[in-house]
Amino acid sequence: MGFKGNFVKNNDMENILVVGATGTTGKKVVGLLKTSQYFEPVAMVRKESQVEEFLVQDIKTVVGDLEEDVSHTVLDIDKIVFAAGSGGKKVVEVDQEGAKKIVDAAKATGIRKFVMLSSMGADQPEKVPELKEYLEAKQNADEYLQASSLPYVIIRPGSLTNEKGTGKIQMAKSLDKRGSISREDVAKVLTKALNDDGPANEVFEIIAGNDLISWN
Repeated sequence: MGFKGNFVKNNDMENILVVGATGTTGKKVVGLLKTSQYFEPVAMVRKESQVEEFLVQDIKTVVGDLEEDVSHTVLDIDKIVFAAGSGGKKVVEVDQEGAKKIVDAAKATGIRKFVMLSSMGADQPEKVPELKEYLEAKQNADEYLQASSLPYVIIRPGSLTNEKGTGKIQMAKSLDKRGSISREDVAKVLTKALNDDGPANEVFEIIAGNDLISWN
């Protein structure tokens, strides 16, 4: 089960699987990768009916359901951005176990970097009772990735907004405060984390701030 559409692999560009490509943040990641000179997005969609939305934009797609076998979705893939989410409906099945399935598939094929969209609070779910189940799922997925031996970057944003991005953030391994950030800026951070000269095997919390998005 290869990519949908008639595509030829550009050896100068890396294929980036975007898991959760139909989601609000995932779509922004795909859009940014589409304009990149280094990366080519591969949109992972759950249903055949979602394929056309990306094919009309000349974007590769692969059909895969996080509740089923996903081993085929990582074939010919160089790196992964996991931006999928169940919207609180199936946090164990999708946010936790679905992420683990992608990690297992990535490990089996030697993926070169795995960028995980997590959530602020995933390190201490008990401190946010109203989101405890969701944050526990994210925590379990994060820890599974960290134990996988895959090169990874885990991004934990504050509350997501649909406001226009500013290109400026506040980022640290632990911010010790809450905050919000636009999905647009989160998508920029996720795509920048894919770079080979970016961080490896690190976890970052991010909210809106005054620093340009950069790893330097």
